[in-house]
Amino acid sequence: MSNINVKVVETKPFEGQKPGTSGLRKKVTDFQKEHYLANFVQSTFDALPAEDLKGSTLVVSGDGRFYSKDAIQIIVRMAAASGVGKVWVGQGGLLSTPAVSNIIRSRSGGEAYGGFILTASHNPGGPHEDFGIKYNTENGGPAPEKVTNEIYANTKKITKYYIAENEIHFDINKLSTTNVMVQHHDDKKFGNFQVQVIDPVEDYVKLMKKIFDFSALNSLLTRPEFKFQFDGMHGVAGPYARRIFVQELGAHSSALLNCDPKEDFGGLHPDPNLTYAETLVNALGLGKSPPSDESSMPDFGAACDGDADRNMILGKKFFVTPSDSVAVIAANAAAIPYFKKKLKGVARSMPTSAALDRVAEKQGLQNFEVPTGWKFFGNLMDADKCSICGEESFGTGSDHVREKDGLWAVLAWLSILAARNHKAGGGPLGNIAKYAPGLHIGKEKTGPDHFVTVEEIVTEHWKEYGRNYYTRYDYEGVDSAKADKVIQTLLDKMGQTTQVRNFVIDRADEFSYKDPVDGSVSDHQGIRYLFTDGSRVVFRLSGTGSSGATIRMYVEKYVEAGAGDSALSQPAADALAPLVKVALALSNLQALTGRDKPTVIT
Repeated sequence: MSNINVKVVETKPFEGQKPGTSGLRKKVTDFQKEHYLANFVQSTFDALPAEDLKGSTLVVSGDGRFYSKDAIQIIVRMAAASGVGKVWVGQGGLLSTPAVSNIIRSRSGGEAYGGFILTASHNPGGPHEDFGIKYNTENGGPAPEKVTNEIYANTKKITKYYIAENEIHFDINKLSTTNVMVQHHDDKKFGNFQVQVIDPVEDYVKLMKKIFDFSALNSLLTRPEFKFQFDGMHGVAGPYARRIFVQELGAHSSALLNCDPKEDFGGLHPDPNLTYAETLVNALGLGKSPPSDESSMPDFGAACDGDADRNMILGKKFFVTPSDSVAVIAANAAAIPYFKKKLKGVARSMPTSAALDRVAEKQGLQNFEVPTGWKFFGNLMDADKCSICGEESFGTGSDHVREKDGLWAVLAWLSILAARNHKAGGGPLGNIAKYAPGLHIGKEKTGPDHFVTVEEIVTEHWKEYGRNYYTRYDYEGVDSAKADKVIQTLLDKMGQTTQVRNFVIDRADEFSYKDPVDGSVSDHQGIRYLFTDGSRVVFRLSGTGSSGATIRMYVEKYVEAGAGDSALSQPAADALAPLVKVALALSNLQALTGRDKPTVIT
């Protein structure tokens, strides 16, 4: 066994290494600067108790984007120098974000102390695109603000970092265990250090089998009348989709699109929305080039982003908004064996529509409105206050991990479809009735052979709970000073403007959240204008970009359940058009930014 010495490297701080809602995201060229990544990693290690770090196990992997393998080697060498005992690396450097959370929480009895996830999520990848890194703690969730604030403080004063003098040789593409003796920087003694290259999918599949009824899902995906399509967007979701949907559940391999992970995501922007998931959107009849034969369209389509924590759900010629998606999953939770007991509670991010609130109110569930960022949900889950949660930014999840989980959401929807299409007289999905006796299954009024569609499930939901018409406008890459001016304009109008066009302002505020678990307070979480008719507009600056600023404008209008089919089934763009004009007038966004239209509308 070889001995590897540790070396001390002198360095200077870099400006702007402040972790956002999901870690540090910058251009690859920034991370490739000498010392840049190492500074952030050392600042993270310095924010952790040294006695806990020494001898610990860490996870280091990500979505496989460009620069990942270089970054893994740097982090492994620094972990060895800091006294870490073992590092788990996903084969090929691949692990989805929810899979990392699961591994931290459960592999070898929850042995892992935490993990570095190398991803910029839904941002593009490649030599001139984005890279990212974030640290997840021992609960499997993103580091809380107390830790990220300390990391940031460390980045501003760092003068040196510690790293193993030589590369630690292991084959990242093969399952293996490598042991070396590495000198620790604190006591100069040599200790055993191990790198295990692990199967990135195995633990996650085991978890999904505990949550969902795979026999029922197999029966659904092998039904000849059901057509299924999944788009991995050349991100890390591909290997998970192949193992779950094809090998475990029997779907044909042709049901998978773009499921080979690529360092540049095949030139795609791996954000699962109506703009960037163009191939899938067209296949479901919602794009500019729909199939000429409608009968060839899939009945159900789904996509995940680069690190597989976000999802988009589509029916034939029908888009399910993320806000509606989490509400429908919560309302139909009985279709999922994991939720055989009553939900502990539900939660949504503040910008997300109140559709989930309607379900909570009707079912008597505690409901929480939190700032954007999954760590806030994690606190609620750790305190047994929340079972299902979601964000309008295509993030949905439950307390099975402490991250949003795109593939979990897809399996949840497939479970609902399986339950709703169970035949009352028995049949291949008959076992669903054992754990979902209270769930409406089948649709007898249309005949036993009728297949309940995604659109029918959602429209029936609106008839029961009402509809929250909802849209989000993203203005990406806005000059930061101009973006700040938009926010200041909205702040200045609070208390001064009482009516905009035909909408009367009931209340305007800047959202602040006091965590009911740890008492921490998060201020400046977005600006809300609420109108007397129940409508609202929300503005916030997103922390997920790598350069400039992204202004997100959210527009929402509620229509009650008893309003009638015509009121509940308008095109969202038509229903929200007056409110969009109000939001633009309030913010003066177009004049202040020079943008006449958003980059993306969802």
